[in-house]
Amino acid sequence: MTAFVLVPGSFTGGWVWEETAARLRKAGDEAHPVTLTGMDGRREGAGTGLETHVEDLVRLIDGLTETEVVLVGHGYGLHPVLGAADRRPGRVARIVALDTPLPQDGEPAARSVPDPGGRAGADGRVSPPTRETRSRWGGLEGVPAEALARLERLAVPQPAATLTEPLRPAGAASALPVTGVLCTAGGSDISTIEMLVESGPPRFRALADDRFRFLELATGHWPMLSAPAELAETLRRAAAGGGHRVTAPADERPTHLRPFLEGVRDVPEVPRERHGRVDLHLPDAAGPRPAIVFVHGGPVDPDQRPTPRDTPILLGYGRLAAGAGAVGATLDHRLHGLADHALAAEDLAGAVALVRADPRVDGERIALWFFSGGALLAADWLAAPPPWLRCVAATYPMLAPLPGWEAVEPRFRPADAVGTADGPPVVLTRAGREHPVIAATVEAFLTAAGRRGARVETVDVPHGRHGFELLDPTEESAEAVERAVAAVLSRLGE
Repeated sequence: MTAFVLVPGSFTGGWVWEETAARLRKAGDEAHPVTLTGMDGRREGAGTGLETHVEDLVRLIDGLTETEVVLVGHGYGLHPVLGAADRRPGRVARIVALDTPLPQDGEPAARSVPDPGGRAGADGRVSPPTRETRSRWGGLEGVPAEALARLERLAVPQPAATLTEPLRPAGAASALPVTGVLCTAGGSDISTIEMLVESGPPRFRALADDRFRFLELATGHWPMLSAPAELAETLRRAAAGGGHRVTAPADERPTHLRPFLEGVRDVPEVPRERHGRVDLHLPDAAGPRPAIVFVHGGPVDPDQRPTPRDTPILLGYGRLAAGAGAVGATLDHRLHGLADHALAAEDLAGAVALVRADPRVDGERIALWFFSGGALLAADWLAAPPPWLRCVAATYPMLAPLPGWEAVEPRFRPADAVGTADGPPVVLTRAGREHPVIAATVEAFLTAAGRRGARVETVDVPHGRHGFELLDPTEESAEAVERAVAAVLSRLGE
């Protein structure tokens, strides 16, 4: 017999699991829906933090007699689940992450939810979301109207410290089996995990370890409300060790560390200066020169080394710009989590101001060039373009938050911003073998641009993948890079 410990996400209690728990019990298992301290609507629990909730689960585990205990965490609930598993690894058979990414050690839940600490009241609690903002805490696909009304009626404030207190496990649970249940109506699926693993950062490459399995569930982020019977069966499959294993690519080098256009183009080094977060790649040319500011993608692990501006992709583009007579500026910005776009936007604004103030730069001729997830930052510049911004470029961009990225603030949607102001032309480089969910954001952007009369030039790489300069170093890729650089320079008057 398996004992399922069902831990809910923010603002909710064990009641959300009632139907799923009933299905599990009917199948012969034990189910223990959990209402964590301070989440029952009463005022006690002042000073409650993540550690309090970890202790709640440890006490529950210690009282169970079943030999096989499966901990299921949904949203915020995955944080105390991981903390409790670290305290009682010998009692836990498996961890199930329900439509929720695994947090990094030392990472608070606030890293993946929208602005929790900023909305805490004087009593140290975060008010539950309103009907208008509820979807930012997880898509509501498939939730019946009656269940949604109950979700809104029974939601309670969340102690702010539970969201801001970092998760610091000792590592005792690092070998436990983990099953990720991906709710596909929200856009997450196994192909998304495969893309992340292939990208190479250690936090994603670790998902190819044999202890990880993945299952899909055809509903939204609240399957206990939208598909309780299907969820119960999926949890039983997870407990039995079922699911898909993702394998690492044959080339063990992380994508971001592979050489730029390896074997196709030699990009010569140019003088480089470091100014805080910003590097300037300087051309061999007199007089104030136009500048291209290159904005890396993300989220990026804050401990990643080398940092983005020292990786082959930004070094390559910075040198190409300088070789063509422009100042190539690269920066490290703080897009470390889905709730960090505002921080990254501040860093980008500061970098642009630094570049424009440099006497070697013509401050009236600036281009911004965005990559991948960093392209969401383009929305600000498209919505309110300054006169000196002559061009916006984007390469394999995400031009709207991806499904499941509810923590991204609404302002960071280039597909909504394009053409809303008389802005600069856009040079957009598309990878023909792009991941479908990213390609969909590009198509939405182009549709909006066409409807609003925005000027967009596309550069296509028919056989290229996301990161084609590193993954697909072909003549086609090299020519696409050169066409994009030439298009941007022409808009800078070069």
